[in-house]
Amino acid sequence: MAKFYTELDDYLRQFIEQQKVFFTATAPNSGRINLSPKGIDTFRCVDAKTVAYLDLTGSGNETAAHLYESGRMTIMFCSFTEKPLILRLYGKGQVISPKDTEWSRFYSLFDSLPGERQIIVLNIESAQTSCGYGVPVFEFKEERATLKEWANKKGEQGIFDYWREKNQTSIDGLPTKILENH
Repeated sequence: MAKFYTELDDYLRQFIEQQKVFFTATAPNSGRINLSPKGIDTFRCVDAKTVAYLDLTGSGNETAAHLYESGRMTIMFCSFTEKPLILRLYGKGQVISPKDTEWSRFYSLFDSLPGERQIIVLNIESAQTSCGYGVPVFEFKEERATLKEWANKKGEQGIFDYWREKNQTSIDGLPTKILENH
């Protein structure tokens, strides 16, 4: 039932736009594999071969550390509605920070959100759909306000201090370059 694509067509782009949650997976050359759920309106299809999301401050910064080391990334969307479908995007990921020349190009695609950390761009090498028949049906209730409230309460300096304390290295000790890129 799996079908592979070399790029995103209109059907896949529409599917992505309808999803309220996505998952990112990265891996270093050696060490723990990271799998993270993401929400809020932070994901964009840039073109048929490129997607990006606005990365918000979190408890760790594994994705950045892994991308700097290996670049390998998978993003997965999973329908929780009546119509089942799973979509995986495979490719090379890149961390775009405010100091990078590409920042303004990508940042213009997003609304400003508290706790913005970096933009993650995936250059798609292939995409795959599968059935998702075993995934349960859920109804979307609402986005959580907790992350935005937390970031607003911390303020800009508090977020920077949090990065210094919690976001400079991965669990396995790889550098995230968070402080040198802001």
